Amino acid sequence: MRIAHFGHSCILVELHGKKVLFDPGTFSHGFEGITGLDAIAVTHQHPDHIDPERIDALLDANPDARLLSDPETAAQRGGRWEAVRAGQVLDLDGLRITGGGGRHAVIHPELPVIDNTVFQLGTADDPSQLVHPGDSLWVPSTPVGVLAIPAAAPWMRISEAVDYLRSVRPRTAIPIHFGIIEQAARGIYFGRLTEMAPPATEFALISPEGDREF
Repeated sequence: MRIAHFGHSCILVELHGKKVLFDPGTFSHGFEGITGLDAIAVTHQHPDHIDPERIDALLDANPDARLLSDPETAAQRGGRWEAVRAGQVLDLDGLRITGGGGRHAVIHPELPVIDNTVFQLGTADDPSQLVHPGDSLWVPSTPVGVLAIPAAAPWMRISEAVDYLRSVRPRTAIPIHFGIIEQAARGIYFGRLTEMAPPATEFALISPEGDREF
């Protein structure tokens, strides 16, 4: 598996011969020229996860990509977008995609809770080789290889991020969703997750527009 990080929640995952780009949003950069994608997956409708100003150009550059999202985003955008619901299983020519979760984390009790699909990539025997939760702390029921873990968010305390990491117990955790944090302060969040991760979990930082093999 190769993962490239384009900032915030946008990652490109190459797994089993397929390329899937997740959450190309407003805080992410460098994904604009990518071609040859097999799928574009959007966890939910917030602009930091799908940039309305750049998404159409990305789709034009990848006319054969399968477009997957939570049900609300699919309904809003229409066209080729497919709604992926919790428990739904898709096959992308040998790559298994499983939907999970279903709802965004609560930002405030007075704000409506929107759809949020957790995407799991893998095979029938190992369905959670990569998990992208979007803005959710949903725990998969199967062992997780690589967890793209939200490191900081308006809807989350750092203690919740640590507890989520301990609940999932992935082999590897890579931080995402830190575009809202000043660069000089990111070490505070990464340090807590590194120090307080389960003993068997590797915490691996991928610098924006960098990539790494797992």
